[in-house]
Amino acid sequence: MKKYVIGLDYGTDSVRAVLIDNENGSEITSSVSYYQRWKEGRFCNPSANSFRQHPSDHIEGLEKTISEVVKESGIPAEQIVSICIDTTGSSPLPVTSDGTALALVPGFEENPNAMMVLWKDHTAIREAEEINTLARTWGGEDYTKYEGGIYSSEWFWAKILHISRVDVGVKNAAYSWMEHCDYLTFLLSDHKDLATFKRSRCAAGHKAMWHESWDGLPSEEFLNRLDPSLGALRARLYRETYTSDEAAGYLNEEWAAKTGLTTKTIITVGTFDAHSGAVGARVEENTLIRIMGTSTCDIMVASQEAIGDTTVKGICGQVDGSVIPGLIGLEAGQSAFGDVLAWYKDILMWPVHQVMMHSENISQEQKTKLAEEMEDGLIRELTLEAEKIPLSDSVPIALDWVNGRRTPDADQQLKAAISQLSLGTKAPHIFKALVNAICFGAKKIVDRFEEEGVKINKVIGIGGVARKSPFIMQTLANVLNMPIAVAASDQTPALGAAVYAAVSAGIYPTVQEASMKMGSRFEAEYQPKAEEVQHYRELMQQYQKLADFVEYNTRLQNNSKELQNS
Repeated sequence: MKKYVIGLDYGTDSVRAVLIDNENGSEITSSVSYYQRWKEGRFCNPSANSFRQHPSDHIEGLEKTISEVVKESGIPAEQIVSICIDTTGSSPLPVTSDGTALALVPGFEENPNAMMVLWKDHTAIREAEEINTLARTWGGEDYTKYEGGIYSSEWFWAKILHISRVDVGVKNAAYSWMEHCDYLTFLLSDHKDLATFKRSRCAAGHKAMWHESWDGLPSEEFLNRLDPSLGALRARLYRETYTSDEAAGYLNEEWAAKTGLTTKTIITVGTFDAHSGAVGARVEENTLIRIMGTSTCDIMVASQEAIGDTTVKGICGQVDGSVIPGLIGLEAGQSAFGDVLAWYKDILMWPVHQVMMHSENISQEQKTKLAEEMEDGLIRELTLEAEKIPLSDSVPIALDWVNGRRTPDADQQLKAAISQLSLGTKAPHIFKALVNAICFGAKKIVDRFEEEGVKINKVIGIGGVARKSPFIMQTLANVLNMPIAVAASDQTPALGAAVYAAVSAGIYPTVQEASMKMGSRFEAEYQPKAEEVQHYRELMQQYQKLADFVEYNTRLQNNSKELQNS
């Protein structure tokens, strides 16, 4: 009997399911569901860096996408043998003792603090600072050392600590907390005991300071020093973690009925989108996989022998088995990549929405069509004009920190900046400056890996930006002075999740073998242009000067505020 697997990829705006032929990784069919509440902007406050998502968006998308690929494929349910889910992270949510999302409990349905705290939520900056200070000063184990030495406000413990302080009702009602990938896997699985349910090694290791050397999560004593509620929570979380080549259970009866599958379908341990994306792109040692979307995640794998006792400073963690079992997974990334350009697009579209849409000179239908036409074509036209700007033209220098800095050396208090503006600066010049900035931010990550002894021989780009913008990819190749291959698959993270699903079902013995058989091929390669490499090297120096200036002054301002508050 021929077998098939399903990979589900939960992104920031939508979930997509792909039904995959495990023999060669070809896509049989796919389905996408957009989060309606999120699309309406509900439960978020961007000015406060608060981004929450209602679990109903994710549950509705889960049912829609799986049932659609099963129905549209016409493949008998018994031949679809395994499912794996990847999600954004760290995106934790509070749950009751039976694993119900708190936002589904009466009284909490409209409370953003009871919802999933999305990866890009930075309301926990203060709490992250407390974790970092305590880790360095308490006299015990430094639990941040395998997290790059700096704990981020984007991550598990900081977010939980923040919610517990601002919302006592949620704090008291939450029996436990689950990462998004664990929650959805639990929802599908027939294994309904939270205490023994298999939690993701990837999520726990990179975001919750889990490590074998200190027997799991940070100690109760350490967590109690932050807040006694965290110490008490520790016992209601987990001790062991599991890699995503393992089964977490079987599809339960409720979800078998909803999706059209059978209760013999294996539910695989969940993972994060970037890590499954690396698997879908056939990651191997000394290869940097750049997952480029609204933000980036930069993933590498290395053998224990190659890493030795090194703890790579300023990255987002190094975890045994988080990408490929038996190898150390290394994660870095940029808090904003495509989001930098989306921010600029929103700035330019402001008069369209605020002036043109209130005009009495054209009909509502004309207004809508014009707005849609501008939305669809703005980035394309900016790109075409930016490409024409000669190297001799003066282009502003910009920083990519519109959502803080993730790597190297996480600091979510940092803000973006633009310098060297003049009366000759036009919209395409600023656009080009922002493209340069996101590429310079990528160069800082590559430099950090290599400074720490992790050699990079090859770069692979995946995601929407990699496939849709040759301009950005060529700029990146010039800035990095490295060739960059682009994965052909539109759904590389979902494909990687399908790879894990195939291994958990016993179709392949290892993730490496499954990845090489099922992983994406490559559709393009960008070579650095020698005549432009030196130009970008000089611009990179100006980027670094601006970055140093902004970081220095940010620290002065923060120190001044602390003195005033004390």
